[in-house]
Amino acid sequence: MARVPPGERVKVWDGAVRLVHWGIVAAFAVLWWSSGERRMDIHLPAGYVMATLVLFRIVWGIVGSDTARFSRFVRGPAAVLGYARTFLKPRGALWVGHNPLGALSVVALLGLLLAQVALGLVSVDTDAIESGPLAHLVSFETGRQAARMHGLVFDLLQIVAGLHVLAVLYYLIVKRIDLIGPMVTGFRRLPAGNRRPVRMVSPWIALALFVLVAAAVWLLVTHPPR
Repeated sequence: MARVPPGERVKVWDGAVRLVHWGIVAAFAVLWWSSGERRMDIHLPAGYVMATLVLFRIVWGIVGSDTARFSRFVRGPAAVLGYARTFLKPRGALWVGHNPLGALSVVALLGLLLAQVALGLVSVDTDAIESGPLAHLVSFETGRQAARMHGLVFDLLQIVAGLHVLAVLYYLIVKRIDLIGPMVTGFRRLPAGNRRPVRMVSPWIALALFVLVAAAVWLLVTHPPR
């Protein structure tokens, strides 16, 4: 996305991106709490919700609106390093969608969440009672290793998510760039003279894809392969 100073109020985030973003935040909180409380009756369904949200976001990153597509916001090393050199400056260029560093954060979080979900599906508890729905496909030792990795990835997720929150607060307080509001309303201020329209894909297409992904996850956990 092109870098632009603030100005005219335009829509940059579609409803699918915003709902999935906050849905992942809510699901992560529930998973965090239910894990600490050993409430697997809540933890497992929340994990299925997270799986649906993450898989849909990956699909939407391929076929969704302009600012949702990985091909539009994931940049190469040169762009990332170039933007990183301006990161500590109080004022900086405003990007229409994710900036190069933000893109790395998005990819890292989605990758870790996908790994977390996959490991959880085959994880085996110490007593082999509380296990993932696909744990029968692997040996007990592999399932226990997956459970340990599940915990490790969760620790990494907390670190990356924490850095993400700190970065958002830094932009708000130091750079005076609000990244939270646009992820709620979908709108951001862009210059009237330099504005380039952001192509939005129909929300009905997003809904249809979400239903398909949710159905696939439901079939996987309720009718797992034998």
